[in-house]
Amino acid sequence: MGTRIIGDRYDSPEGIRRHWMEYALLGTRWSPYFRFFGVMFRSRVLAVRGAYDDEAWSDSSMEVLAKLEGCGARFHISGLEHVRALQGPAVFVANHMSTFETLLLPGLINPIRPCTFVVKEKLLHGLVWGPIMRARAPIAVTRTDPRKDLETVLSEGARLLGSGRSIIIFPQGTRKNVWNRAEFNSLGAKLASRTGVPLVPVAIKTDYWGNSPLFRGFGPVHRDRPVMIEFAQSMPVSGRGKTEHDACLDFIEDRLRSWGAAVTAPEAVPASVPVSASS
Repeated sequence: MGTRIIGDRYDSPEGIRRHWMEYALLGTRWSPYFRFFGVMFRSRVLAVRGAYDDEAWSDSSMEVLAKLEGCGARFHISGLEHVRALQGPAVFVANHMSTFETLLLPGLINPIRPCTFVVKEKLLHGLVWGPIMRARAPIAVTRTDPRKDLETVLSEGARLLGSGRSIIIFPQGTRKNVWNRAEFNSLGAKLASRTGVPLVPVAIKTDYWGNSPLFRGFGPVHRDRPVMIEFAQSMPVSGRGKTEHDACLDFIEDRLRSWGAAVTAPEAVPASVPVSASS
C-alpha cells in the first residue's frame, strides 16, 4: 500500500535503497515496469471483485510512486495546497508527457477531491486496463468523432462535476515529450465555464518514463530525469474561458521551461483540434 502525501509538497528523500530487481535486470526499462505491472495486476483483481474504490485507486497510485523510487525515480511534487484549498470539484488540465501521470495524479488529487479522467473508449475494453478503468467510471471518448466527443465530455462532465467529482483532462492529441501550446485545446476551460467550477492547471514533466512506438507507453527509462509535477492556484472561468485557457498554457509552459523540458516556438492554433483523452 502506498503512503499518502500529507503536506503541500513531496520530494523523494535521499538514500532510497534500490530494489533487488533493479540490479537483477541491470537497470533496464523492465525493472520499473515489472514492479508497475505487479501493482496493476493486483488492482485488476480488486476491480473484478468490485472493490477498486476511491481508496484503493489512491493506494495503488502511491504504491507505484514508492516502487519506482526503488528503481531510481525521483519525485518533486508541489502546489498541493491549491488542491486542498478547493471548496468543491474542479477541472484539472494538464499536459500529457507519458503514461506516468495517469498513474500518479489519482494518488495526489483523489484523497483530497474525488476525481476521474477523460479516457479513450478502447481503454475500457483492455484485458488488464479494462476492469480498472471501468471501475473508475471515466468519461470515454472515441477519438474518431470530435463533435460527438465534445458533446460527451460536456454532458458527462457536467453530470460528474455536479455530483462532486472532479475531472482530469489532457487536452493534447497524444503523449508528447516536446511542448507545443498549439496542440493544447481549450476543452478544459469550456467545461469549467459551462459548469461554473474552477480550472486548475497542472504542469507535468514525466520523461523518466519513456514512450515507445514498439512497446506503446513503455519506452526507455531515464533515471537521470526527475519527475516534476506542480499544481497552480485554481482560477474561476468566465465567458468562453479564453483568458483562463491562455493563463493555463502560460503556467505549464513556464514550468516546463524552468525544468529544462523541450518547448517549441509559438505557432498558430489549428482551426479544429480534436477532443483528447488519457492514452
